Amino acid sequence: MSTQYHVAALVGSLRKGSYTRMIAKEAIGLAPSALAFEIVDIGDLPLYNQDLDDEKHPPAEWVAFRDRIRPMDAVLFATPEYNRSVPGLLKNAIDVGSRPYGSSVWDKKPAAVISVSPGAIGGFAANHNLRQSMVFLNMPAMQAPEAYIGNVAKLLDSNGRLTSDTTRQFLRTIMESFASWIERNAPTPRTPERC
Repeated sequence: MSTQYHVAALVGSLRKGSYTRMIAKEAIGLAPSALAFEIVDIGDLPLYNQDLDDEKHPPAEWVAFRDRIRPMDAVLFATPEYNRSVPGLLKNAIDVGSRPYGSSVWDKKPAAVISVSPGAIGGFAANHNLRQSMVFLNMPAMQAPEAYIGNVAKLLDSNGRLTSDTTRQFLRTIMESFASWIERNAPTPRTPERC
């Protein structure tokens, strides 16, 4: 792959010792060089209120977030599972980016989901709730391989680094597949980066 794609990574957890953030960083570190990642923080986004868009007074944080996502070629979502769904933090970011109506920053951006859980099922429900939103947002979501990282506390050391070679190879496969998915689905072909 001679083209470089810019990918926003959104992490749906604010916790200082977030397993989801640790896994996202490990995955990004295993990605092919054709993917240039930027972790876009979403913790300071005010809750979405359509009145502020209708009155042409969106908060500065919304504007900055939309401006950061708009030029990206693709999006990686890393999510924990809260109450069998997506955390409110991540859902709010999706809502902010999807408005005002007709100006969604998500439109046509290829996406992948990595869900993370200390439990055995690896955030399956959150993963699929997120994919349901992507259908409406017109984001081609990578279908396979799927990434459910269960029993995550046993896979990381005290510095947040993977201790499992099997998981490391799995994440490498996910990221290589994501690179191919982006290449096939990115709305605007990129020109090769110059060395």
